[in-house]
Amino acid sequence: MPAQSERPSEPHPGPQTGPVTEPPRFQVGVRELCEFVAKQGDLDLRFTPTPTAQEGIAGHALVTARRPAGYLSEVKLSAQQGLLNVKGRADGYHPQLNRIEEVKTHKGSVDAIPDNHRHLHWAQAKVYGALLCRERGLERIDVALVYFEVGSQKETVLCERHTAADLQAHFVDVCERFAAWAEQELAHRRARDDSLTALTFVHPQFRAGQRELAESVYKAAATGRCLLAQAPTGIGKTIGTVFPMLKACPTQKLDKVFFLTAKTSGRAAALHAIASLRAHHPTLRLRELELRAKEKACEHPDRACHGQSCPLAQGFYDRLPAARAHAAAAGSLTHEAVRAIALAQQVCPYYLSQEMVRWADVVVGDFNHYFDQTALLHGLVQQGQWRVGVLVDEAHNLVERGRKMHSCELQQSSLQGMRHHGPAALKKPLDKLHRAWQGINKTQLGADGHAPDYRVLTEIPDSWLLALQQLCTAIGDHMAEHPTEVDPDLQNFYFGCLQMSKLADSFGSHSLFDWAPEPGSQASTRKLRSTLCIRNVLPAPFLQSRLKQAHSVTLFSATLQPTHFFETLLGTPEGSVAIEVASPFSAEQLQVKVARHISTRYADRARSREAMVALMAEQFRARPGNYLAFFSSHDYLQDVADHFERAHPDVPVVRQQRGMSEEAQRAFLARMTPTSQGIGFAVLGGSFSEGVDLPGQRLIGAFIATLGLPQVNAINEHIKARLDEIVGDGYAFHYLYPGLQKVVQAAGRVIRTTDDQGVVHLLDDRYGRGQVRALLPRWWRVDQVTRQAGG
Repeated sequence: MPAQSERPSEPHPGPQTGPVTEPPRFQVGVRELCEFVAKQGDLDLRFTPTPTAQEGIAGHALVTARRPAGYLSEVKLSAQQGLLNVKGRADGYHPQLNRIEEVKTHKGSVDAIPDNHRHLHWAQAKVYGALLCRERGLERIDVALVYFEVGSQKETVLCERHTAADLQAHFVDVCERFAAWAEQELAHRRARDDSLTALTFVHPQFRAGQRELAESVYKAAATGRCLLAQAPTGIGKTIGTVFPMLKACPTQKLDKVFFLTAKTSGRAAALHAIASLRAHHPTLRLRELELRAKEKACEHPDRACHGQSCPLAQGFYDRLPAARAHAAAAGSLTHEAVRAIALAQQVCPYYLSQEMVRWADVVVGDFNHYFDQTALLHGLVQQGQWRVGVLVDEAHNLVERGRKMHSCELQQSSLQGMRHHGPAALKKPLDKLHRAWQGINKTQLGADGHAPDYRVLTEIPDSWLLALQQLCTAIGDHMAEHPTEVDPDLQNFYFGCLQMSKLADSFGSHSLFDWAPEPGSQASTRKLRSTLCIRNVLPAPFLQSRLKQAHSVTLFSATLQPTHFFETLLGTPEGSVAIEVASPFSAEQLQVKVARHISTRYADRARSREAMVALMAEQFRARPGNYLAFFSSHDYLQDVADHFERAHPDVPVVRQQRGMSEEAQRAFLARMTPTSQGIGFAVLGGSFSEGVDLPGQRLIGAFIATLGLPQVNAINEHIKARLDEIVGDGYAFHYLYPGLQKVVQAAGRVIRTTDDQGVVHLLDDRYGRGQVRALLPRWWRVDQVTRQAGG
């Protein structure tokens, strides 16, 4: 919420002979101030279409354009009240009418705007009125709420006349109701910074390589840069990044630290690192908050998010102050802690955690929380003008995740379902989109009347896009006119259309627009159904702005080579720094063997299966213990596991299954104890190939039966071709580099400490190639084992 508190130097004890130091002030925006004080009633998240950011901006501009000459828009206002420094921008001031205006864009009937929303809007408008009267010495002013309906472009103006004294009393009351919290937060910030200044590392000394990593993170924070840090698996990267970023908070006046990860295991590691700091420094004043996805945090998944359905939504904002105070005092806000507090106060745990983002010092969450198109953390950073340090764990995953965040597909069968079962009022725009879609299908049919399996179109057809945009408007208007009607299918279809329309606005060479027939669809103009997809290839144009908006970002992983691959695809800002931390492990700890007699190419798998099974069994007999075997797909995994179990029934085997729950994944790993023996069969790039810590005898070896290369198919070949155009080496960028990064991650499960000893078997003859060997870790010493297949 505050951009940052202004902390002067501490006054010297005793009589003051110099100038009196101003007390620290708490900066707060008008909107944030009023939301804190004036929100009341139920949490109500029933879907009602709201204007997009672009529609909101356009609506404000149109209202301003309708005003006469002399009208002032975006009026900057500020005032000090007690320890608060309140700032904001009033939407408009009409000097001739002496009227200040707060403009709110909406869709649908103005009568549908809930009373508690209007209450908040009036509170905000009156604060602006008070600030303007104070600044201009006005005795009275008209305060107006201007509700602008973006569809009809109709204004509804609600106006009240107030004296300056009345508005000042309202402003003082709002500030006083916030002042105690602000004073508490200023005290917390001082105590936090003091404790972080005194913070020391949790161990008597850093591990080899860990100091270099920590120093680089601190320097990046001190200079406001982006850092790409490749550091070996097992050196303690989490504590080695969290500690220096926290140490930088006082000197760099950081409001928040975001620790972002792609997997649950990374989130747990970050929370463990902070817990170890807290145990080492009992006086540490820090609030860390864990964010979880809504589906994992919801207490009543069978209920809708509003007071008439869910008991934890009813009166949410009335009970929120007590829950917020309890959470702020708790300090450590893991998911379990937030849930316990929320249920004790009878509020929703998920939305309590979202509220506590404003008051946490460290937020541990998913990539999506900051990098997605509608990311919570990014939105709050912009709103509060926070100064943040961002740590991105296992950052090699951000390439593919970034692509998914900025890709979208629509299936024509979904449109057909809406045409047959959707509201009658939407028939005309639904039919129009259908006709435009059929026009695209017709152009894809060959002379023989057959459709191709896949095709990339050079552009998004204007007629189809216009029909899509018109349908979005029509569905939004329909939902606004029928707010009590809930149709999940229509909502999901609408969200997909909105996302496609939004991505179409930014469509460019960084993405493909592709077409493919739906499975089972008949290849004729009338019955052919297809899927249309905006498929992101280069996420850099979308991710770069997020990297720039943070004060400092550290992207770290064991696999961030080659550097230019990540710099290009992630869009690291100019002036970014890349380091490679030397491994603390020696070549003597890890035997790396290449099986030159085995090929895992699809056509060779049946022929090489017997040799692969024999090699795995031979290694297990020579040194019994726990091993992981990684394959390129579930089908390949099951095939080899079946043959292995038939040939060696005495060796314990456990298999990764499709769609394993987190509980099942934990059970899979729990079987690998310091005294157990067996082979776990897993998929490369899946849950067990990274973010898994099995030190000592829990894992002594790995078999990697793949190069990790993506499957060669039409989609991947078009992505490769587009990357050829952009970077000049599409094969390396789309196939080779990502594949070998997965291999190194999987192999990194074996050596976790400087005392570990293990073996990695690379089961493919292509590992003997120089181009491939150059992408393996420098500290590995690779031995080539050549035998005849089946020998």
